[in-house]
Amino acid sequence: MPEDCTWDFETRQIHAGAVIDAETRSRVTPIYQTAGYVFDDFDDGEARFAGRSAYRAYSRNENPTNAVAGRRIADLEGGVDGIVVASGQAAIAAALTALAAAGDHILVTRSLYEGTREMFRGVLARQGIEFEYVDDDASDEDWAAHVRPSTRAVYTETLPNPLNQVVDIERLARIAHAAGVPLVVDNTVPTPYLWRPIEDGADIVIHSTSKWLAGHGAVLGGAVVDAGRFDWAAHADRFPQLTEPPRPGVPSFVERFGAGAYLAYVRTVIVLEYGPTVPPSSTFLLLHGIETLSMRMDRHVANAQAVAELLATRPEVAHVFYPGLEDDPGHALAQKYLPKGPGSIVSFELAGGRDAARRFIDALQLVTPMTHIGDVRSLAIHLASTIHAKLTPEERAAAGITPGLVRLSIGLESPRDLIADLEHALDAAGA
Repeated sequence: MPEDCTWDFETRQIHAGAVIDAETRSRVTPIYQTAGYVFDDFDDGEARFAGRSAYRAYSRNENPTNAVAGRRIADLEGGVDGIVVASGQAAIAAALTALAAAGDHILVTRSLYEGTREMFRGVLARQGIEFEYVDDDASDEDWAAHVRPSTRAVYTETLPNPLNQVVDIERLARIAHAAGVPLVVDNTVPTPYLWRPIEDGADIVIHSTSKWLAGHGAVLGGAVVDAGRFDWAAHADRFPQLTEPPRPGVPSFVERFGAGAYLAYVRTVIVLEYGPTVPPSSTFLLLHGIETLSMRMDRHVANAQAVAELLATRPEVAHVFYPGLEDDPGHALAQKYLPKGPGSIVSFELAGGRDAARRFIDALQLVTPMTHIGDVRSLAIHLASTIHAKLTPEERAAAGITPGLVRLSIGLESPRDLIADLEHALDAAGA
């Protein structure tokens, strides 16, 4: 891309970050299926390992195919740099372990995807990181009261899966920055086409690229993007891993990389040492998905709105969770943050509870019953018996997971065909 480029989103999703292969002049980013790279000589090998060379040393964290995808996603989000990893869960773990260590504390909004919550109370808690939940709409004073000297980040999702509570990112960014910590945001559900939280103050953005960014349900992957705006040096006591020399005679990450210090640390320490590498063959498919992101998201949103409006009229449905509906509690914030539409997750509660949900799921013919979101195909899942099955009934109730709750990930099929299939399944649910 030219320097100071002002290309539109639709152009950048095709071209951002691309590098023409010097050997073959391939227009499409090739799959660099290699573990390592030949050193020119002794000194070149030393320079690569010392970070003094523009060339790569090993594919664990520096594969050329993956580098294009990291740069492209960062460009679309408005960040300075990005890296792709093996999954969305790997992206969350990499992003947070770069900030926090044993004994540290992270504040989290209560509305959160259950798989993320499970990782927080499981493997990351066993590593000594404490996660404390605060209500999304708690007052600024309440949030401030939970900040500790050991707090290292505020973490949230733009559109929490599955209930679509729109999070006020601008306010949370203000709260996090007043506490001297970055705001980390999972932006998987809207994608940067519908919402770019960096523009609202977020410092680090995470994606499960397996979902809408790829769009076809064929690959797993994740991404971490650095906005490049957080002043790590001003909060050196909280982030010595970035502001202090890693060993005598070596400059700190802030001194070496400036605005890109955080992402450089993620790449050269966290990803290099933990090794959550995504295969370049998967990234090749991800890049092809990103090229059509804007067109797909427009169709996803249009289909989701039609489905939500249908569900809202059906007597079998007790409640619809979709901020595109005017009576949804998140509608006003959706108008502010998501003028192009609030994504394509539509969750709803069947009045007949678990038995009605069973009849609904089993009657579907076009919509696929499976665990995934962001596919070109429409998908359905009963949450209480699957993703949230490990919780107690009390924990499910506290999270808003009722016995009749079904999540739909609306795909790109004909809206007429989708509605016909859903109406058939709703008839069965109410039988």
